[in-house]
Amino acid sequence: MDKAAPQTIYLKNYRPPDYLIDSVYLDFNLHPTATRVRSRLSVRPNPSTDGKDQPLILDGEELVLEEIRLNGQKLEENAYDVGKSTLTLAGMPGEPFELEITTYCNPEANQSLSGLYRSRGIFCTQCEAEGFRRITYFPDRPDILARYTTRIQADHALAPILLSNGNRVARQEPSNNGTHCVVWEDPHPKPSYLFALVGGDLACVSDTFTTVSGREVTLQIYVEPGKEDRCAWAMESLKKSMRWDEERWGREYDLDIFMIVAVSDFNMGAMENKGLNIFNDKLILALPDTASDGDYAAIEAVIAHEYFHNWTGNRITCRDWFQLCLKEGLTVFRDQEFSSDLRSRPVKRISDVRMLKTHQFPEDGGPLAHPVRPDSYMEINNFYTATVYEKGAELCRMIQTILGPENFRNGMDLYFERHDGEAATVEDFIASMSDASGTDLTQFTTWYEQAGTPELACSLTYDAAAKVAELSVSQITSATPGQHKKTPLHIPMRIGLLGRNGNDLPLRLENGEELETGLVHIRQQEEVFRFAGIPSRPVPSLMRDFSAPVKLTMSLDADDLEFLMANDSDPFNRWQAGQSYALMLLIKAVTAIREGREPDPAKAFAKALGATLGDESLEPAYRAAVLALPSESDIAREIARDIDPDAIHQAREFLRNNISRVLHDALVAIYEANNPTGPYSPEAENAGKRALRNGALGLLAATGEPAGLARVADHYRNAENMTDMVSALSVLTNVHDDARTEVFSDFYERWKDDHLVIDKWFMLQAMSTLPATLEKVQALASHRLFSLKTPNKVRALIGAFAAMNPTGFNRPDGEGYKFVANSVLELDKFNPQIAARLMGNFKSWRMLEKCRRARAREALESVAKTKGLSRDTFEIVTKTLD
Repeated sequence: MDKAAPQTIYLKNYRPPDYLIDSVYLDFNLHPTATRVRSRLSVRPNPSTDGKDQPLILDGEELVLEEIRLNGQKLEENAYDVGKSTLTLAGMPGEPFELEITTYCNPEANQSLSGLYRSRGIFCTQCEAEGFRRITYFPDRPDILARYTTRIQADHALAPILLSNGNRVARQEPSNNGTHCVVWEDPHPKPSYLFALVGGDLACVSDTFTTVSGREVTLQIYVEPGKEDRCAWAMESLKKSMRWDEERWGREYDLDIFMIVAVSDFNMGAMENKGLNIFNDKLILALPDTASDGDYAAIEAVIAHEYFHNWTGNRITCRDWFQLCLKEGLTVFRDQEFSSDLRSRPVKRISDVRMLKTHQFPEDGGPLAHPVRPDSYMEINNFYTATVYEKGAELCRMIQTILGPENFRNGMDLYFERHDGEAATVEDFIASMSDASGTDLTQFTTWYEQAGTPELACSLTYDAAAKVAELSVSQITSATPGQHKKTPLHIPMRIGLLGRNGNDLPLRLENGEELETGLVHIRQQEEVFRFAGIPSRPVPSLMRDFSAPVKLTMSLDADDLEFLMANDSDPFNRWQAGQSYALMLLIKAVTAIREGREPDPAKAFAKALGATLGDESLEPAYRAAVLALPSESDIAREIARDIDPDAIHQAREFLRNNISRVLHDALVAIYEANNPTGPYSPEAENAGKRALRNGALGLLAATGEPAGLARVADHYRNAENMTDMVSALSVLTNVHDDARTEVFSDFYERWKDDHLVIDKWFMLQAMSTLPATLEKVQALASHRLFSLKTPNKVRALIGAFAAMNPTGFNRPDGEGYKFVANSVLELDKFNPQIAARLMGNFKSWRMLEKCRRARAREALESVAKTKGLSRDTFEIVTKTLD
């Protein structure tokens, strides 16, 4: 950078604001290049601080200031100071006062998509975390809660629909000059990051929902005209979410209207603005021929997540951004529970843990490791991470495990009762849980403060004479950046001991305590549990339902793992046994390939896998999860050092090939038996059948033989939904075959005019394991349908290449690293958030073998030495190198 490094902000330096704002009146006159914003703030000194004589410092970026009025009197320019990112006013009154500020901003030029911007002709805002300061001068921090009234005026032809938070209280029809206006009022105090405004030519799909108390709430989804028929699933998902939150948590919606707007250019997935959620349109729009089962499930889950924020995030927000996990981790836990109740709890748990291990474990083990509640940051946008979200959710789940569901619900009720309308902290949440249950959670809070993934090293011995099984557990957490000394955590672990017949044995400790739920608590660095009355050597099933986000080390041989695959009563651990068995074989195969030897054909594993697949008592979605081998990133994470991505890829393909040959007939039978009949439905049962069928399809093609590939091509041609089309494309993208060219050309011609579906075309080519994929991706980056200015396109092409193509990104010549690094530098000029997230794909570079490691370092250093980097990218690249 050509200037001093960005300042680091510390949690320990938090202090309450010197001034509070009770109400905000905003008057917008929308214009594509010169939107005028008049704000009227009711301000008073904060009685809990000694800051009434302090200057009032407001945040502001990319604004043109026209005038300031204090209690109606215009201030001269010498009465305030305008800095690059602040407006400072000294000599404020010691009693409440009114401040009026008039500014202009340029939505058309705002390519960062933060603040007020224009997307495909639609005015739109994104204010979390610090975008409101791009709209008007304001103390842009989450502990300033105010009631907002918003008046919006615009040319009716330019923006016939004008929306903001709360309830609409006034409307003026178009005047002679063509302008019209709407006034919105939000009765609930909120921080500035929850403000929202939308203006444009939008179509509306409406419905109603009757709350548990009998109130009728209007539901509206706004989309580009012509896409109304794609909103039915989103609307149904919203109504399911509202009912579930009433039934599960007793939370009723609190406004007269709930609105969702779908926009094409959005840095995030969605935003929970009070009463006016703004969504990336890929998480709203769905028809069977344009959206896959995965898309439908994501729409359902994300709509639920954003709606649930109404209470965990909006009604109770966070005191400062260090408390981000308080709203995000808790709400992720809530949306996970929602999906588990609506779909399959075991399959959802498997999916969530796979995501956690794929994204959060590497984050916790690399240079970007940070606690669930960080203690410092340079740029808050960089902390919307898997640690804050997914690990934060796991902490809530552990608290529920420790307290029990009833006490956890009581704790939630107390949390809402105590802190509704407040900006809260992690300590407030923990205190509510502790007070409601009478449980001391003091040690547990270390989870929020300590980075890194704990490892539990376990061993089991059996005394046949005494009929006692002894489980020894050691916990250790490796050093992470800035935290070299770790303290023991309170880790809840559900366990089972299986007898020779495959059934769970009663768990009774030597002191006579019965463990009916199988829950033990690891609190010390070393723990020993002695179980009495065990008739023979048991097979342990540890960390059932993945009861804590830890790495588990246990010496189980192939026979033990096969036994668990066939008998474990815990669905998650039954699946995990198969994964552990596969990983054991895959790691050995990687070693063999690097040493020039032929890997073990793993026929015993294939047969054990076949036995589980043939168990008709298991739901299809679960068997599909069993069929999915550990990913290449899973294998790399387990190896952890001197990683050769090419050898990992070869080992995994070798195992898939052998499984395909051993289980060929069974896979064909699965493929033929699991084609859902009747109209397409994205619900769990039919989606599970398609997942199992398409998993079998992929394995049948793993041998590369013509019959298997022809089956895939026919699968594409006969597909009646996007799920089956994409499944075929995901197989053919990795093969040199005429059918590949044919189906990708056909898909492009069908969908080139649909900006969401064509993203799948970009992504599937970026994920190809063929040798020339990088060159193909570079060519696609110049395609007429690709734009660096559109986040979804960047994620579909460059993001998919960097995150989901280990062999391409990690090419030995370093060209994959160079391409991504250059893309980061281009993006950083106008959208630092997306640039920094793309930069995060280098987080595991130190685990690579030395030649790739050197090439990755060169790419990182090329970014780090670039002048003028944003705070976002500067923080990620410097931490990654350090």
